[in-house]
Amino acid sequence: MAHPLSRIINRFKREPSRTGSLIITFYGDAILPRGGSLWLGTLLQFLALLDTDGGVVRTAVSRLAADGWLARDKVGRKSFYKLAASGRERFDLAVQHVYNPQPAPSQGRFELLLIGNGADRDAARAALSEAGFGSPLPGVWVAPAGTAVPALASGAIRLEASAAAEMGGRLIGASWPLAEIAASYRDFLKIFAPLQDWVEGAETLAPADAMLARILLIHHYRRVLLRDPLLPEALLPADWPAPQARAFCGKIYRALLPASEQWLDTYGESASGALPPPGRELAQRFR
Repeated sequence: MAHPLSRIINRFKREPSRTGSLIITFYGDAILPRGGSLWLGTLLQFLALLDTDGGVVRTAVSRLAADGWLARDKVGRKSFYKLAASGRERFDLAVQHVYNPQPAPSQGRFELLLIGNGADRDAARAALSEAGFGSPLPGVWVAPAGTAVPALASGAIRLEASAAAEMGGRLIGASWPLAEIAASYRDFLKIFAPLQDWVEGAETLAPADAMLARILLIHHYRRVLLRDPLLPEALLPADWPAPQARAFCGKIYRALLPASEQWLDTYGESASGALPPPGRELAQRFR
């Protein structure tokens, strides 16, 4: 019988430009809680679990550094990487959005941002999408009132708008593809369903399998969730699948956590030696 991870791995390998985005997930999910800095050799060992060639990993890391996602510290002949300031800020915003999201309390008030055609518009667009903003028109971004605005978009013109009932529904429909997001949630549940019997039936999980399953799980879930504006329940379709997906992801994630942390205990290396133990935030995820 095929390992429950096989189908998930094969699907991941069919994705274009997958290595760099998985590295960011690995750093944000597993390394930030344990100091944030990691030896390149540990990263190579992790991606070897996916049979990713070392040259591909090094190229991806170099591109992430050039794009401002990673910063390098060299100690002797070893290179250690951590999330750069801009990458860290974007992932810090994502932490609450992914692990402990809170739906917006307002049912009819929205934050509007107007962004010009400056050189940083593309970077701001990506950061706003990750923060839960939608775009009904070019240069216009909208989110429920109270949504945190990422630093890359701090120069935007900010307005507050009220749109309830039919007008609010039209604004939401123009800003976010809710049907596509719902389909992505259901696809996530289908793809990772084999993990449930696996984690519940195994007396012990191999640390390498648990580490790989944890990162692939959160990588896929994060990509779906970061498209979700976390609208109030009253503004969502009746069969909205996000609560089911969150409960499922949290259950699997917490089951994988102990064994995956054992893998980091064994192989994780920072410039000062073994990785420090995780902070309190890790234990609060999906609570």
